[in-house]
Amino acid sequence: MIWRNLASNMLTLLIVLLVAAAAAVAWAQREFTGPGPSEVAQCIEIAPGASLGAVGQRLAAQGAVSNAYIFRAGTDYIGKSGDLKFGSFLVPPRASMEEIVGVITAGGPSTCGTEVLVRVGVRENAVILRDTNPETGAYEEVARWNPAAGERPEAIAAAEAEEGARLSLVMAEGVTSWQVVEALNAVSVMTGEIAEIPAEGSLAPDTYLLSRGGDRNAILVEMARRQEAILAAEWENRAEGLPYADPQEALIMASIVEKETGVAAERPQVASVFVNRLRQGMRLQTDPTVIYGVTEGRGILDRGIRRSELDRVTPWNTYQIDGLPPTPIANPGRAAIRATLNPDTTEYIFFVADGTGGHAFSRTLAEHNAAVARWREIERRQGLPADSPVQTDE
Repeated sequence: MIWRNLASNMLTLLIVLLVAAAAAVAWAQREFTGPGPSEVAQCIEIAPGASLGAVGQRLAAQGAVSNAYIFRAGTDYIGKSGDLKFGSFLVPPRASMEEIVGVITAGGPSTCGTEVLVRVGVRENAVILRDTNPETGAYEEVARWNPAAGERPEAIAAAEAEEGARLSLVMAEGVTSWQVVEALNAVSVMTGEIAEIPAEGSLAPDTYLLSRGGDRNAILVEMARRQEAILAAEWENRAEGLPYADPQEALIMASIVEKETGVAAERPQVASVFVNRLRQGMRLQTDPTVIYGVTEGRGILDRGIRRSELDRVTPWNTYQIDGLPPTPIANPGRAAIRATLNPDTTEYIFFVADGTGGHAFSRTLAEHNAAVARWREIERRQGLPADSPVQTDE
């Protein structure tokens, strides 16, 4: 009888514990998916290498989540604990823990906090100070400085020195190695003298986190590491029968494709034109290589190409040399490298601007001459200066 009562009591206790556990799980689930405690938008900062536990504790301390343990357990449960992305991210008022996890694991550009952004652009470099507007919660540009244009604004200098402000460099596709070095040298809080310009094409366009007192050369090493990995992976998955002897030749071609079009969807077509020309023994005859022969990547040619420059023999002038130039003419991004190694299959051997920002592609010289005439008429109607002479015969 005693054992029967004991067993009955244990069963009752087990049932109570199970009910309590189920209730606790349901409560935790509601806490994780329900509206959060913050009545205002929150700027959530995730440091590189931060642990999920530390992030949860910080969110609880700033009132973005109600319970750090539930935040961590819920993130583990939905399989996102290994997906944290560094940066500063704005979340709306009353955001649930689940919504916050979605924001801090999706990545992308930072959307709040103070940030000094060094932007390496094709036309110019710029140092941009951005911050969160406390009234609107919007991420806004506060100041902008072109390092080539004058003295550094006080606001940017102060933010660069501020420990809490992020420093990052965004390298656009198609910039030259000289432009990257110029941008790094403009970050006054970094150290390390860059002894020589890295090989053209060897740096990966991407976003890089900078640190106060960090070595500029270490950033260049990381850029080169990423580009080497990208090129190796894309070379491994290349189409068969391409006219490139090695990955370096593909990189040279990718830099030309990168500079020839700003329309991403056109890259495989542009690559097909140059592949067809190489296979037929035709010269590439591409203006960006002429420009590189003039500037050697040190600055931009802020005017049209002169006939004398088209006629001048340089190692890069593909109107005058056969095959590929000896080096890349810029640092191509992954998309241009991929297009170069997996071009469209076409019969195109010519292309010219079509007035929409893209190009008209042609199979024959007659088609090409007609497309050139249409482009010249567009230039005339819009009052644009005629660009460099377009090759119309072989």
